[in-house]
Amino acid sequence: MATTNEKEEIQLDKPLILASRFWRTFANPWDSWTGTPSSKPFELFKFVVTDEDNSGIPSEKELDKTLPVEKPNLDEFKTSPENGIRTMWIGHATVLVQFDGLTVLTDPIFSERCGPPLISPTRYRPTPCRIGELPDIDAVVISHNHYDHLDKNSVRELQMKYGPKLKWYVPLGLKKWLKDVGCEKVEELNWWGEDDYNDKFKFVCLPCQHWSKRGALDTNWTLWCSWAVLGPKHRFYFGGDTGYCPVFKTIGQKYGKFSLAAIPIGAYEPRKFMKTQHINPEEAVQIHQDIKAERSLGIHWGTFKLTYEPYLEPREKILQIVKEKNLKEGAFFTLNHGQIKVIQSLDDATQPANTETETSVK
Repeated sequence: MATTNEKEEIQLDKPLILASRFWRTFANPWDSWTGTPSSKPFELFKFVVTDEDNSGIPSEKELDKTLPVEKPNLDEFKTSPENGIRTMWIGHATVLVQFDGLTVLTDPIFSERCGPPLISPTRYRPTPCRIGELPDIDAVVISHNHYDHLDKNSVRELQMKYGPKLKWYVPLGLKKWLKDVGCEKVEELNWWGEDDYNDKFKFVCLPCQHWSKRGALDTNWTLWCSWAVLGPKHRFYFGGDTGYCPVFKTIGQKYGKFSLAAIPIGAYEPRKFMKTQHINPEEAVQIHQDIKAERSLGIHWGTFKLTYEPYLEPREKILQIVKEKNLKEGAFFTLNHGQIKVIQSLDDATQPANTETETSVK
């Protein structure tokens, strides 16, 4: 973590805001951003019509072997771990983490589809549990408004289950949407905005390179972000959905090091079309290093077919890149859907550094 003097010298990139009396849109401030998919009609046409789909998703019987869904023992979340971050990958970008007495859920989607009926992708791996089975949760962080990260049915059911004690954290422009759905306690922040959850925990809205859209005419009306949750002993980073850009080094300077990061590793091919909005495994590992994460969990893969890379390639490439970069074994790992692990520092002698047990490669 940077010292006070160092923090003052760090340049904090802010979103570009285009506004008039009637509307406001946001934009990424980096040269690495080249526009939304609709601004690239030729590449969009190729993606929809001519690009080769190499995903190769097999039958459910084969998926049960290669990408198993575990039935979690959610009683484990009744008590926060004394050391480390208890983590469960529910699927896609939905992760349940617990540390220092706080339990946080990220980008919850429990629905079968990630979008409007008939035209949106369906799950090829089911959720390992239902919302009604979840343990007590203190807060939910939302990265942006795309359907695979902000699911109305899941938001509504979570609010009904937990009521006013549940606090929601969202980027600029999304508070009204959540309020309209029925959420009561909603904190809306700009990039680098901080909120003291209590005297022990701070939530920080952080930049990432992405975009927003939920309807036909609302492109970039709401902001997108990543999140940090800073506790007394541990720090958690949630990457949301992003392309690679220089800001991750700044995040590492200001808030690193993180005990655990959840970083997207999937939905990246065809590369020319996806590069500015979705990182690939190589860039995910670079972000892991940029933000100074001790350990990172790969998310945003293995659940919905959004793009055309082989369905197991994200997991396989992460293992390969960790070895090529001579990172510590287990520094960047994946979990099965529903798998629960307490993630500790690799410097802790009590933590088994066995990548294969975490990735469950079959």
